[in-house]
Amino acid sequence: MSASSQSTEPGIAAMMQDIGLGARNAASLLARVSSEQKNEALLSAAKSIRARKDEILAANLQDLSAPKAKQLSAAMLDRLSLDDGRVAAMASGVEEIAGLADPIGQIIAEWDRPNGLHIQRVRVPLGVIGIIYESRPNVTADAGSLCLKSGNAVILRGGSESYYSSSAIHACLEEGLKSAGIPGDAIQMIPTTSRDAVGLLLSGLNGCVDVIVPRGGKNLIARVQTDARVPVIGHLEGLCHVYVHASADVQQAADIVLNAKMRRTGICGAAETLLIDRSALATHLPSIVNALLDAGCELRGDDDVCGQDERIKPAQTEDWTTEYLDAILAIKAVDGVDQAIAHIARYGSGHTESICASDTTAVEKFFHDLDSAILLHNASTQFADGGEFGMGAEIGIATGRIHTRGPVGAEQLTSYKYLVHGTGQTRP
Repeated sequence: MSASSQSTEPGIAAMMQDIGLGARNAASLLARVSSEQKNEALLSAAKSIRARKDEILAANLQDLSAPKAKQLSAAMLDRLSLDDGRVAAMASGVEEIAGLADPIGQIIAEWDRPNGLHIQRVRVPLGVIGIIYESRPNVTADAGSLCLKSGNAVILRGGSESYYSSSAIHACLEEGLKSAGIPGDAIQMIPTTSRDAVGLLLSGLNGCVDVIVPRGGKNLIARVQTDARVPVIGHLEGLCHVYVHASADVQQAADIVLNAKMRRTGICGAAETLLIDRSALATHLPSIVNALLDAGCELRGDDDVCGQDERIKPAQTEDWTTEYLDAILAIKAVDGVDQAIAHIARYGSGHTESICASDTTAVEKFFHDLDSAILLHNASTQFADGGEFGMGAEIGIATGRIHTRGPVGAEQLTSYKYLVHGTGQTRP
């Protein structure tokens, strides 16, 4: 059912329109706010997050104690849970965003024409961004801060399972805005868990919303793609692969695969499928299998892989297309880099892939022939993260091909305009 055809709860439509109008007005002001003022708001927000840590953790406990939380998988609960370390990391992330160069007004390119015109391509905000996300309350801080840094007003709609946590974090962002004299409508959070609000946001709120950024599972992404009436920066599932080439260092490959799968199983950069050269099964697979099993990971392999170790369970066809977000890894033997690339192209989601190899020809082919948003060589897929890329934080990993790809940070939340300087030229 499309957003426009749904019946809406009384009062929701009016509330959402007010939110949209407030965001549109705030966007006009933000485009002219100085870098110093934006950074003041961010640093104040980070200070508030630290000062109100106990309130945030109490709100998180309220979410974790709700009946809905009992229905969540272990991976989803991990995404939802906050502790002292995660709250501190959230505050540090906001401070890192404050420390980034302001993308607004940056000259991307400039050149002169033979007729004397001087042309500049300059970064500008997108305008009003609607962000819909699930489970992870830290997205509230990351998304709000990145949008502010890039001069965009934002309307946040977190998942109902993280409502209280996200609300507590949003209050800290509001405090930061107030201290810097920036209107609170610059970062708004939809104050209801009604699904009707999502439908209205996807409709664009009568022209108030310029772009939607979804971050969540297949069901959320499917709804956004079906119902959105404004452009979408897509964050699809993270069906990530690690390919171990026969030339890989055995211990290094084992360390990388273990980290890619088990560091945090519930994030989109976690590896879900291991591809390994058939010629490397006897030399490379044992140390990988032992490390994963010792860490509590369930392994599912094809016939050749299962033949190497009886502790590996037989894989089914659906294992090649499953984002587990759990301590489960599918393993398939391939005959070289071409087969590895073909498997990823068929089953992957275009998110992140890694090759473990010392053969430079294999690495070059892997990088050239695959079109995923992020490709790594001899490194864990868990580096697929805006913070690790030096962006301070990210809203998500864009897996589409339009506007932006990979980690979506402050710079990726901009568009551009052309400034043309003349000296009286007229066109003949």
